[in-house]
Amino acid sequence: MAAAEFAAAYIALFTAHHAADYLAQSDRMSARKAGWTEQGADGKPIPHSGWGANQVHAATHSVTELLALGLLAIVVHLPLPVWGVTAAVLWIHLTHSLIDRRWPVRAWMRRAGAGDFVQRGGMPLVDQSMHMVFGLFPAALLIAGGAS
Repeated sequence: MAAAEFAAAYIALFTAHHAADYLAQSDRMSARKAGWTEQGADGKPIPHSGWGANQVHAATHSVTELLALGLLAIVVHLPLPVWGVTAAVLWIHLTHSLIDRRWPVRAWMRRAGAGDFVQRGGMPLVDQSMHMVFGLFPAALLIAGGAS
């Protein structure tokens, strides 16, 4: 039974992830979640940390994931463990926040010898892969592990 719960949870989390990243994320949030610099009235650069936009984006993920998992539990009558869902949503919030700072993606690509892939537009693909591998997969395991 845990395998079915894992698969169902992963599909729900995968769907919610894409909804939060592509349907609910504004251009402004995307541009600011890793930090940004703007020009002040005096012409000097003003750096911003971006953590506020980052946490709003991660919270959007958390809400979307909870909605998707709630629908899964209600519609298909799948009892999901409260502690597993809580741990999974917290895990995704933390990993999503970190990955979206962008430096982990650049560092991964450099270490993998894929620096040129950044220049060819590969960062968003590696970003999404990192979310799947380090965020959603372990989160679905947390949910399935608590359901057995």
